[in-house]
Amino acid sequence: MADLFENPMGLDGFEFVEFTAPEKGILEHVFAAMGFEKVARHRSKDVELWRQGDINFVTNYEPGSHAHYYAQEHGPSACGMAFRVKDAKAAYERALEKGAQPREMHTGPMELRLPAIKGIGGATLYLIDRYKEGETIYDIDFEWLEGVDHHPKGCGFHTLDHLTHNVYRGRMEYWAKYYEDLFNFREIRYFDIKGEYTGLLSKAMTAPDGKIRIPLNEEAAGGGGQIEEFLMKYNGEGIQHIAFACDDLIQCWDRLKERGMEFMTPPPDTYYDMLEERLPGHGEPTGELKSRGILLDGTTEGGQPRLLLQIFSANMLGPVFFEFIQRKEDEGFGEGNFKALFESIERDQLQRGVIGDKKEA
Repeated sequence: MADLFENPMGLDGFEFVEFTAPEKGILEHVFAAMGFEKVARHRSKDVELWRQGDINFVTNYEPGSHAHYYAQEHGPSACGMAFRVKDAKAAYERALEKGAQPREMHTGPMELRLPAIKGIGGATLYLIDRYKEGETIYDIDFEWLEGVDHHPKGCGFHTLDHLTHNVYRGRMEYWAKYYEDLFNFREIRYFDIKGEYTGLLSKAMTAPDGKIRIPLNEEAAGGGGQIEEFLMKYNGEGIQHIAFACDDLIQCWDRLKERGMEFMTPPPDTYYDMLEERLPGHGEPTGELKSRGILLDGTTEGGQPRLLLQIFSANMLGPVFFEFIQRKEDEGFGEGNFKALFESIERDQLQRGVIGDKKEA
């Protein structure tokens, strides 16, 4: 996608997401279930690189590191993420000029001193300018495992599409301004979703490169809903879910299922009964989507369908889950499905007794 607007930081997509956990075995099991493979090991630190397509996950168990303390506070979680930039030093200096808090990286995931700033919930936001083939940060700090494809296809996911944060009520505007001021993000979608029992507000922020998308969610007035539950279980603000893009979601779903992936409660049958009315002439195999619980959104106006297929995992790392999508000329976030997803989570909360029927209160 071409640049959408001025790009003062030289952004060029996500480089990696950094994960941590109180003990080994939790992250690795989840990554393998999604088709990721371990491809490299750090030369001197307890850090590993997992990959699928162009999606990089870094696991960090290094004692005394920021990740180590983050795991103690939040449990299994994403403790950092990295943006690709044209010039990391220039981007870092500009971020500090704009008020960002520097993050000392003496015990970061790399031997390289990666410029980094403090992000949402205390997570680290790295700035990376070495990402050309053969000149990446991994070529310096990691040893590639023998006999392993450096870019495994896994289940077929090739790109980290977006990364969603949950924040405290009243903090969505603060963090939206953080991304606007530092990186020139723009709000492209705004949601005000009301379920039968609870609600949420969401701002979908997109970077000027068109590759980095970060929706921000906060609980609506009244409380007791899914965002508040996340914040309590996670012990603070943080990454709620990470979305991966593919070229054939039905095929990818089948591969995920073979690996034992558990998915979120599917929408009711009426969702699929109404698809043709909502998206006339969409051309997708409704029966195939229904049997897998895959959601469909977009528009068919003008006889040119622009569609988004999506499905969500169950909670995989504490309250953190993952999203799997296929874009067919649609660059949204599934606005038509947002309420269906919200109500699906709400039904799960109701079954678990997290929320109750207000009519009986």
